[in-house]
Amino acid sequence: MDFNLLLILCGGVLMICILCNKLSLRLGVPSLLLFILLGMVFGSDGLFRIPFENYAFAEKLCTAALIYIMFYGGFGTRWKQARPVAKGALLLSSLGVFLTAALTGVFCHWGLGMEWQESFLIGAVISSTDAASMFSILRSKKLALKENTDSLLELESGSNDPFSYMLTVMLLTMMAGQGSPETFAWMLVKQLMIGGLSGWLCAKVGIACLNRFDFATEGFDSIFVVGLVLLTYALCSYGGGNGYLCVYLAGILMGNASLRNKRSLVHFFDGVTGLMQIVIFFLLGLLAFPSQLPSVILPALLIMAFLTLVARPVAVCLLLKPFAGSWWQMVLVSAAGLRGASSIVFAIMVTVSPAYTRYDVFHVVFCLVLLSISLQGTLLPWIARKLEMIDTGADVLKTFNDYKDDPAIEMIQLDIRSGHAWIGQSVQSLKLPGDVLLAMIRRQNENLVPHGQTIIKQGDVVIAIAPAVTEPAQLELTEMLIEEGHSWQGRRIKDLKLPPALLIMMILRDETLMVPDGNTQIAAEDVLIIHQPSNTKKRIK
Repeated sequence: MDFNLLLILCGGVLMICILCNKLSLRLGVPSLLLFILLGMVFGSDGLFRIPFENYAFAEKLCTAALIYIMFYGGFGTRWKQARPVAKGALLLSSLGVFLTAALTGVFCHWGLGMEWQESFLIGAVISSTDAASMFSILRSKKLALKENTDSLLELESGSNDPFSYMLTVMLLTMMAGQGSPETFAWMLVKQLMIGGLSGWLCAKVGIACLNRFDFATEGFDSIFVVGLVLLTYALCSYGGGNGYLCVYLAGILMGNASLRNKRSLVHFFDGVTGLMQIVIFFLLGLLAFPSQLPSVILPALLIMAFLTLVARPVAVCLLLKPFAGSWWQMVLVSAAGLRGASSIVFAIMVTVSPAYTRYDVFHVVFCLVLLSISLQGTLLPWIARKLEMIDTGADVLKTFNDYKDDPAIEMIQLDIRSGHAWIGQSVQSLKLPGDVLLAMIRRQNENLVPHGQTIIKQGDVVIAIAPAVTEPAQLELTEMLIEEGHSWQGRRIKDLKLPPALLIMMILRDETLMVPDGNTQIAAEDVLIIHQPSNTKKRIK
């Protein structure tokens, strides 16, 4: 394909995915489902018939994308909110994965007539729940749940992929005729120990560098974290550890540490993870052949029904009941076991593995994921309402690391120049709003903490604190240069016949930014920063 056509395709797909995300909110279906369907439309059996069957390339690309999805799953999880349900969530993400895989494997053998090894392999591949789908539904639907169930689901879905991955690797190794029980036991211990230690070291290095190193260019702290996560995953995997466990643990530790500029990091990885989700789900849809789905839809539907109605509820009840969770919570957690991208990526691992499989594991799992996202993902808010598990007085965003407990505040710098109305006045005599506080005065080389009797002098720099705008006004800000001979030159702002909706907010004069009032005289070479509604633009040109 021509390179320019490839760029057009990539850019067009991203634009369509953004529109699909908007459309999903109106339709009430997960946006990830639309990404998969879009990939199928572009794929070999779709309308555009783009040939793509490179499973090995898809596995590598999806693995790279999963690294950042799992890291952000940890980085964005607020441990303060998750701690009360951590024991139950971690049991579900570890023992729950093994139990779910075992029960599903037994069903595939006795119910569908598959061989034992293939049965347990399918159980291992689909044994983890999907963090991307869960986070997307909780955020988009603002689904705050009672009994900290939202935090439990976030922590479980973010941490169970490493265990599903270990099971899949062990079973593929066994089916290839390699290893012994002792080898598998050592492999399990090695993956956990090296993965856990690597994640801890990654977090320690990341926290120390982000807090102590001054990056020369703004935004390079985010690039540093990207490189650190990629390097740590590769080194951990090269040493025989579980790379997914490593990056998830690093994300948990770094996301819940005190970091400079953490909010921008959260928002950066929010965008990166969104892009990775688009890449994975579109690529998986592109890789699938819809013409092969009818032949696997019945076994996929039966496996999903057993998984949703038997295997997951049994695992949830056995593991959560000791923690005194209500029955309604266990029903909701059982219904929230969405399967997603990680299951399909692990199915690609099976496809490219030299281990023999008689069944088309990829398309069976692909069909099962489609059913899970479309049915469980769409019905989850409805089920939560029917079970009366929605906490209307809570905010689900509190469970994520980009939530702020304290009200947002802004710091404002005021330069007290000649003619300023505050010169010679005491702080207590100023008519300030009740929620505005003068925090500090810089006077020459001295910083003063003002009190009521402090007199403001010319040359002072006053630092004030005021509430930040939490819902930004729809300001249409533009810059306007006052050239020599302009009709506004030399005139005071109050003498200008401006439209009522137009506001001169600031003036940049000789590299000094000033807040004007009605008596401010406009000079040549001034740059006016104005709020200029669209319907008034023609009147001031």
